[in-house]
Amino acid sequence: MGVMGLQDTIKSVSSSGKSKARLPVDVLLASSFLAGAYIAFGAFLAVVASTGAPWPAGIPGLQKLLYGATFPIGMIFVVIAGAELFTGNCMFFTVGLLRCEVSLYDLLRNWFWVWIGNFVGSIAVAYLFGGAGGLLRGSPWVSYLCSIADAKCSLTFGRAFWRGVGANWLGCLAVWMATKSDTVFGKAVVSHFPIMTFVTLGMENSVANMFTIPACLIAVGSTSPVTWKSFLLGNLLPVTLGNIVGGALFVGGMYRFIGRRQEDLHKLSG
Repeated sequence: MGVMGLQDTIKSVSSSGKSKARLPVDVLLASSFLAGAYIAFGAFLAVVASTGAPWPAGIPGLQKLLYGATFPIGMIFVVIAGAELFTGNCMFFTVGLLRCEVSLYDLLRNWFWVWIGNFVGSIAVAYLFGGAGGLLRGSPWVSYLCSIADAKCSLTFGRAFWRGVGANWLGCLAVWMATKSDTVFGKAVVSHFPIMTFVTLGMENSVANMFTIPACLIAVGSTSPVTWKSFLLGNLLPVTLGNIVGGALFVGGMYRFIGRRQEDLHKLSG
């Protein structure tokens, strides 16, 4: 029992990408639907838990911290139960591609179908429970939810992109560290803190936004401060691109580079 080393972690992550590449489309969609729903439940919990007053005057960070501290439950569901999450697969398939265990076609195929499944799963939770169930239609939840959605859709393309980069850098770090752990408890604990960090800091996760912004649109309808166009083009597009860069470059790519250099140095010294 112990923490997995770097080379073993790289092999495990790459092997996971290879296994994911073999999944048929119907399995990808079902599993990614669940992942989208799990992340949505985490975002849902964060909204409900952090809504309202009183908060100490002049310390708004406490409300953000409570939002961030409760949000990671969705990622813990994904990591422990197992499901296909687009943001995490940005890392898995990058490592697999760099180790020549998956092809570019495998990567694009998985990302496309998993993104679709995550989108459907997230919106399903927003509609069934936030909308039809009425859990987000009443005050003060709906006004707080829509203020979050409005702030997200008011970001410039560049700001949304870079917040997406930061979010999935930390999001994939959570998955990377969970891979290194060999216990359920360990995986749950190490996945919590990077997620809490990026959420509290106000960074942007595409799958979480697939719940948060549509939940506002569903709850208030035509009086929503945001539109489907501003959501899809103004937020989801740049955030998705940023998430790809954050997970693929800053986690998958960087650790593969470090691992490869270690292998080269070992060969030279041997």
